[in-house]
Amino acid sequence: MLKKNFSVSFINCINNLHQNNIIAYPAEAVFGLGCNPDSDIALINLINLKHRNKKKGFILVAASYVQLLPYIDEFKLSVRQKKTILSVWPGFITFLVPARPELSIYITGGSNLVAVRITSHSLLSDLCCFFGKPIVSTSANISGMPAARKKSDVSKYFGYKFPILHGKIGNFLYPSRIVNIITGEYIRDDIKK
Repeated sequence: MLKKNFSVSFINCINNLHQNNIIAYPAEAVFGLGCNPDSDIALINLINLKHRNKKKGFILVAASYVQLLPYIDEFKLSVRQKKTILSVWPGFITFLVPARPELSIYITGGSNLVAVRITSHSLLSDLCCFFGKPIVSTSANISGMPAARKKSDVSKYFGYKFPILHGKIGNFLYPSRIVNIITGEYIRDDIKK
């Protein structure tokens, strides 16, 4: 059980997640938008809020590998692949791994893979711990617009009553690297040339 004294914004965000609402929170590089990954209504609302193509899918961020087990098909990972993943987590690398077949199409984008990460951001990790499972993660913006790096940016996009977890983003300048653990392909690199 967590023994920390959490802020009003933290408790408010947890309550909103349980009510299948969307929240904003600080992550490693930008503010993110998140929701309950088990609610298709929340996922559809998030897609609509961002004006996002539903075929893109979402990342799930978690506090631990155990939290990801209901969403990934661990038996399709080799021992070597799992060791590679766990050697860099918690960290700022997202992996595409085999998804459980029952996972929502709104998370996978229709793929048989799901993007997952154990976050290295302590406040985001606390959020996942307290919520009891991963949360959906996508940049806090309207698709095609710059990602929010401050609370005020989130408010400009989504209004001043939008639930925001107060805290600072991490020190990364770009979104996380995304690696397909099956093929080894880099889908998105965090190093800009």
